[in-house]
Amino acid sequence: MIFRRALQREFSQSAAGVFVALFAILISVVLIRLLGQAAGGRVPADAVVALIGFGAVARLPVVLSMTLFIAILLSLSRSYRDSEMVVWFASGLPLTAFIRPVLQFALPVVLAISGVTLFLAPWANQKSEEYQARIDSRDDTSRISPGVFRESSAGQRVFFVEMGAEEDGKVRNVFVASEKDGKLGVVVSAEGSLRTEPNGDRFVVLEQGRRYEGTPGSPEYRVLEFESYSVLVEERKAESAAARARTLPTSQLLQTPTPRALGELLERIGTPVSALLLALMAIPLSFVNPRAGRTNNLMFAVLTYLVYSNAISVFQSWVSQGRLGFELAVWLPHVVVLAVLALMFYRRLAVSPFWRARA
Repeated sequence: MIFRRALQREFSQSAAGVFVALFAILISVVLIRLLGQAAGGRVPADAVVALIGFGAVARLPVVLSMTLFIAILLSLSRSYRDSEMVVWFASGLPLTAFIRPVLQFALPVVLAISGVTLFLAPWANQKSEEYQARIDSRDDTSRISPGVFRESSAGQRVFFVEMGAEEDGKVRNVFVASEKDGKLGVVVSAEGSLRTEPNGDRFVVLEQGRRYEGTPGSPEYRVLEFESYSVLVEERKAESAAARARTLPTSQLLQTPTPRALGELLERIGTPVSALLLALMAIPLSFVNPRAGRTNNLMFAVLTYLVYSNAISVFQSWVSQGRLGFELAVWLPHVVVLAVLALMFYRRLAVSPFWRARA
């Protein structure tokens, strides 16, 4: 009981610190990317928080898998460095005795990873795609902010409004610049509004203004004064997000076993399985020789994680392309890792390994 309690407490403390650090890094990366898009006008400022939430939920299985692996690895490595392992081994506990407490700590986390991967992450991806589609489908007038130059979604116009819409629904002091066929057109007006035709076409109606049109570098310009000038806005209907495999529920992937759906299903199954095997692999990987360097095992552990995760991604790509059967790809990488895991335990437990035995 003392042995299991000590390990559980050590694992929990390490996991809490690792999870906070990794989750903060994840949020920072997603936030920086979205803030860059918001600064360029591609994402509205009020959508940043929602997209951060969806992105964090979708990437949560990776964070939890790395947290589980690193927490067990760091805890057992510290025991080696502080010679606690010598005490446990001297008490008659073999290295295999650590499997049970590691499984007791890892199984609840693996179940959480399975729930997020199979159910919550597809929902978050779907909501993120739908939210992004609604943002992209907005017309150009919805991108206008008072006092800020805004580029249209197609990059063909630049808008500037000095004063926002008031009670009458009109904006004041409007500037619109556009370029077509090498000619530059500039429209300035005192006020403007949005009008929707019965057929669904939407126009920006500018009033009391002028239009300047000409070729840059040429002194020849046309000046047109108008009382009312309508600009057709190319509106794209907010259609549902494309049925991408990563946004489909797991039940739908099982009902439509296309190569792309099977590839996505392979990744969703492989994520919790890999998390469990990596947790067990952290036991032999945690060995540290106090007289040698302390970072060798960490470097090898990181390399192991990268190779394993990339192997699952490669198998997923092959299944999606129809180059490999799902029945083979769903177990082959995990069986290979399981064989490597057994070999690593044998190397740590055997007094005289077979590759060193003399004839």
